[in-house]
Amino acid sequence: MKKGVMRPGHIQLRVLDMEEALGHYRDLLGLIEVDRDDQGRVYLKGWTEVDKFSVVLREADQPGMDFVGYKVLNSEVLAQLEQALKDYGQDVEQIPAGELKGCGRRVRFDSPTGHMFEIYAEKEQTGKWGVEQVNPEAWPRDLTGMRATRFDHCLLYGPNIEGTAKLFQDVLGFDIAEQVIDDEGKRPALFLTVSQKAHDVAFIECPEPGKLHHASFLLETWEDVLRAADLISMTDTSLDIGPTRHGLTHGKTIYFFDPSGNRSEVFCGGDYHYPDHEPVTWTTDQLGKAIFYHDRALNDRFLTVLT
Repeated sequence: MKKGVMRPGHIQLRVLDMEEALGHYRDLLGLIEVDRDDQGRVYLKGWTEVDKFSVVLREADQPGMDFVGYKVLNSEVLAQLEQALKDYGQDVEQIPAGELKGCGRRVRFDSPTGHMFEIYAEKEQTGKWGVEQVNPEAWPRDLTGMRATRFDHCLLYGPNIEGTAKLFQDVLGFDIAEQVIDDEGKRPALFLTVSQKAHDVAFIECPEPGKLHHASFLLETWEDVLRAADLISMTDTSLDIGPTRHGLTHGKTIYFFDPSGNRSEVFCGGDYHYPDHEPVTWTTDQLGKAIFYHDRALNDRFLTVLT
């Protein structure tokens, strides 16, 4: 039974140098800078997103993720889920409206993997960037870089991913869309969705809590992914791997790093999920093919570099 969570809403990333970071997220990825606040944070969005922002950059001494937030249906659902999180035993903090510019009250909570999550019901809607709500054109003419359309998901590493997945399933109404199972029946990787997407968040078991593997942004076509690869080379951006295809989710993808060491992904395509679908299963003996379908071999950097 769905609990009223609609979609990923925003992610706050820590960066070491803001202007260098904007060269990555704004100029290379092509996100739109929409605002700044008195804390020095910068707000960005993909051009198809109707809410004011989806990415917040905060300058800090260490890279990584502060939190990721999910938008719920309305204020009534927010209150219900806040109580459900408390009843479930999570540490819950109320963040007042306006702490993020244009965003309403947020409910932040911890997790067994050591990540901080939040839910909220209200955010200023500014519409798709450069496209009218009535009789819209196909796309804005002033897009730059990779022309990222939206913040899509993040992959997080930490201990006890089963505990965090259960929290997301039991309280927030997520489904497990894909999973990796080892010889002992344990699940070292879980891909969860609250929509029809292949995943809205994913987790991989890791002894160190609260780690970010990547933040992912959607492109429209495989040609756009290949063009992203060209831009990565043109700008001497640090490439992780790709362009290639995943076995898990079947998305076509490329991974690269921002100047602070946070990993970014842009991708297109991928599977879909409905609530009556059973989880797709990969076994650990096929993990290379599951992650990099063409090479069928693991890149150690992909598995070990985290922020």
